[in-house]
Amino acid sequence: MTQRAPHRSAQSYRHEAFLWRRPADFTAAMVQFIEEGLDAREPVMVAVTAPHMRWLQDRLSAAAAGQVEFVDMAQLGRNPARIIPAWREFVSAHAEPQRPVRGIGEPIWPDRHPQELLECQLHEALLNIAIDPDTPLWLVCPYDTGALGPTVVEEALRSHPVIVEEGTHRGSPSYAGRTHLDALFAADLSQPPAEVHEAVFTADSAHRMLTYIKLELYVAGLPLDQSTELAAATEQLALGSLHRGSPAATIRIWGEPYALICEVSDEIPVTDPLLGRSVPTDEHEGLWRANQVCDLVQLRSTPEGTTVRVLAWK
Repeated sequence: MTQRAPHRSAQSYRHEAFLWRRPADFTAAMVQFIEEGLDAREPVMVAVTAPHMRWLQDRLSAAAAGQVEFVDMAQLGRNPARIIPAWREFVSAHAEPQRPVRGIGEPIWPDRHPQELLECQLHEALLNIAIDPDTPLWLVCPYDTGALGPTVVEEALRSHPVIVEEGTHRGSPSYAGRTHLDALFAADLSQPPAEVHEAVFTADSAHRMLTYIKLELYVAGLPLDQSTELAAATEQLALGSLHRGSPAATIRIWGEPYALICEVSDEIPVTDPLLGRSVPTDEHEGLWRANQVCDLVQLRSTPEGTTVRVLAWK
């Protein structure tokens, strides 16, 4: 096995993609990263899938494992928009100018739905602006190159400034920073099917929105608990559009084999791609709420307007 260089403490934000193929390489490198952090008295949070969590816990001593904050990423990252708030909370609770912290985050794994994968890739790009550059956080994102495929790995190279592979650290020649993030944020979402239920609401008709949405979800056969949350979240998003100054909010509802989807679009662009991932204002409270209760939320904006989709998996 290639000799690994010691991991040094982070004095500023570091965001790395760790490319691995063999389980032994993953466990050896990540255990070393964790143990060196603990030896330096640095708090460590590990947010990975349950099997990978067990690999690490089996290799760490009981004392070391007990000092690590382990998080099941399949739960935390079910909606990828919830991951950044968790890292911010960890940093806020533990990081200080002279006290670096470490993290391992695995938002992408082979069983992710294609729509989830898109939001995970946006999340990885957002991390580069979500964490203040002076924050002493060292965040490593593992990528199983054998299982994920070349296109997913290529995308990781565009969103991570540093790549770690076979014991070597190198700058990513494909890293595109904010330019790449802006392109992802302005990208078109998938086209809805031909059969879409659509209604346009203004301030004068806003009081009818919730009833309309609930009826459409009832007809679609969504279970009561899901339909209640999805209807409330969609209404709040549409009210947010009107609150931001759009003359109207367009609501579209349709079904896919894998999910029921509600979409809200308006004419007002937003410039902050982190909306919904930080403490909400009155103007964007609906987006924060949607991220807390919906299975998946997709936010895209261009100078022509903004679109938000919320999904309930079937």
